[in-house]
Amino acid sequence: MADLIAQETALVLIDLQVRIVGMQTEPRNGADVVRACMRLADAVRHHGGLVVIVQAQRPQPEQPPGSELVGELLPQEGDLLITKRTWGAFAATGLHERFQERGITTVAVGGIATNMGVESTARAAADLGYRIFFVEDAMASLSAEMHAFAIEKIFPLLGTVCSTDEFLAQLI
Repeated sequence: MADLIAQETALVLIDLQVRIVGMQTEPRNGADVVRACMRLADAVRHHGGLVVIVQAQRPQPEQPPGSELVGELLPQEGDLLITKRTWGAFAATGLHERFQERGITTVAVGGIATNMGVESTARAAADLGYRIFFVEDAMASLSAEMHAFAIEKIFPLLGTVCSTDEFLAQLI
């Protein structure tokens, strides 16, 4: 893995909302995903990178209970909050334009669910030409099999699969 220049890197954290984090997930639970995402976010902020918190919103005005972000990952000053209405964070959100304005070339992704919102966001990032890092221990899915398929078969075709520790070791 080559060094990651923090000022050109965006950490994109998908759907870390109370009701989603509280679902039964594999190969780790939502609380473990949140802890890994917190480590990543703290380090990316510390090094001057961009943290993007993505929340899903249903089309109807009334959102289901638990749709708020988990308290540990509320956006901080300098972070970007994106509300998505599709599986991926790029569709009709202006995220790509904001990345272009800031000179972002690299995207690291984590969140829930690996093969849904995370994968959809990563596929769009690949289509747009971003360098992508998949932080495996900062994501989970509804089953271990769905998570493993994305990690082992899809993500290596789009970018680099790594752990939180491996990603943080390369961040400069």
